[in-house]
Amino acid sequence: MRTRSILATAVMLALAGCAKQPGSEPSARLLTVDPSTAGSITGTVTLDGTPPLLKPIDMSQSSPCVQANPTPVVPPIVVVGDHGALANVVVFVKDGLGPYKFDIPDAPAILAQKDCMYEPHVLALRTGQPLEIENNDPTMHNVHPMPKQNRQWSTSQPAGSAPLKSVLARPEFAMPVLCNVHPWMRAFVFAFNHPYYAVTSRAGAFALNNLPPGTYTIEAWHENYPAQDQTVTIGPKESKAISFVFQANQPSAHGLGSARGG
Repeated sequence: MRTRSILATAVMLALAGCAKQPGSEPSARLLTVDPSTAGSITGTVTLDGTPPLLKPIDMSQSSPCVQANPTPVVPPIVVVGDHGALANVVVFVKDGLGPYKFDIPDAPAILAQKDCMYEPHVLALRTGQPLEIENNDPTMHNVHPMPKQNRQWSTSQPAGSAPLKSVLARPEFAMPVLCNVHPWMRAFVFAFNHPYYAVTSRAGAFALNNLPPGTYTIEAWHENYPAQDQTVTIGPKESKAISFVFQANQPSAHGLGSARGG
């Protein structure tokens, strides 16, 4: 009887081990975008009204920075082109994307320190994509990213040194990158786990290409104004054009406006 009891217990334990445990199910199969049905969302971003008047940056405490900038430098917070076209706006798919897989770019995204400013002021890249930060100035900088979802770090970068290399493994939204030597230096970095994003230039245009058919929430983010969302549905091979208009007299709570500068 004792032998039978032991055998029965062993069988029960074996069956329990074969049962599915919470979280043990295989992950959902990732999809690949079918280029024969993919569409696009394109558009423009403009500013309605007069841009804020910002004070030039006071670089007088750094002789190399003064020499690199013979004319006054205005903080690149609100940069407009012709007909109110608004630069440095991040337009991206915020919601609606299915479980697709995407290749990660091998080429690094470059954030440069030039003339004691970060260039570009707003940078977007993919999670897992190499990020390189260059020092093109004849002076030392101290690079200090401030992520919320990834490891924070701060590293001195002497003049002429090799680029600092990093990878953002998790998505980041408007991650500030500071310089602890020159307090006016600031950039914003975004890291997305999909390729559907764009940063506008002075032309204010954007394009989200190779999108699978679906209904999406498209967000437009700007440093100085409240973010805007639009819902857009595209069918197979369909392209739609949308526009975002920011109001110059409605800075957001996080907007820096004329507080930045000298």
